Amino acid sequence: MNKRHIKFPSIDQFPTIVTNINRHFNFVGLDENGDAIYDKTLQKPKLKFKGRVKLHGTNGSVCHNEPSGMWTQSRERIITTESDNAGFAFFTQTKEEILTNLFEQVREKNNVDLNSNTISIYGEWCGSNIQSTVGLTNLEKSFFIFGVKISPFDEEKPAFWVDHSYLRSPENNIYNIDDYETFEIEIDFNVPQLSQNRLNELALQVEADCPVAKAFGYPNTIGEGIVWSTELNGVVHRFKVKGTKHSNSKVKVLKQVDNEKINKAISVAQNACPSW
Repeated sequence: MNKRHIKFPSIDQFPTIVTNINRHFNFVGLDENGDAIYDKTLQKPKLKFKGRVKLHGTNGSVCHNEPSGMWTQSRERIITTESDNAGFAFFTQTKEEILTNLFEQVREKNNVDLNSNTISIYGEWCGSNIQSTVGLTNLEKSFFIFGVKISPFDEEKPAFWVDHSYLRSPENNIYNIDDYETFEIEIDFNVPQLSQNRLNELALQVEADCPVAKAFGYPNTIGEGIVWSTELNGVVHRFKVKGTKHSNSKVKVLKQVDNEKINKAISVAQNACPSW
């Protein structure tokens, strides 16, 4: 009963994050029909985002609680050695003792009752032949941790994310994405388009020279892009920016914008309109 698939959430694109943040700060209440009322003139925040290298592999996770023990997941389903995903279930089975130790670290650090909560450790299973055309193909198959979530058995209670930066076991091909180059950007959600060129620039930088592959001795090999995240009122907001080699019909490359033109428009508006 307590063993269930706990999916890692989809990662949005930048325009979706802008819409979500703006709606959050523009919301002023409900009308008589129960529909949301938004005031687009309200001031939006400046938020700092942390960027981590987006690895090109396949999403994997390991979950644990006391009633069910440990189980392994792909993005869409619970997997086993008989019904595997690129060998990830077999890997976790062979590293069960190591993973149990990682779960115990999370339990102790966050005082988690595993009789009423599940710990999920999420990461990217990548390297070797899992994906082609990227620098990570030079690595042995490895698990790069990028998130840990605590999910109560009572699904009416909210799940929440906790720090994962201390989890790793390099000698067992279990790494932490925070050990590699990270990035920072502050986005002004009143004029979010002013951040697009910098987001593009950094994504293309990663695509041209994957920082993770470089750390393993393979410089100037292709990376995928960057996942950006911030926490706001207990909710983690994430979006991804990919380079041109990894864009597709669903994940678009951000358009370059004319920052000078945008700034001039802002200046004219500020000079023409009273401060009130």
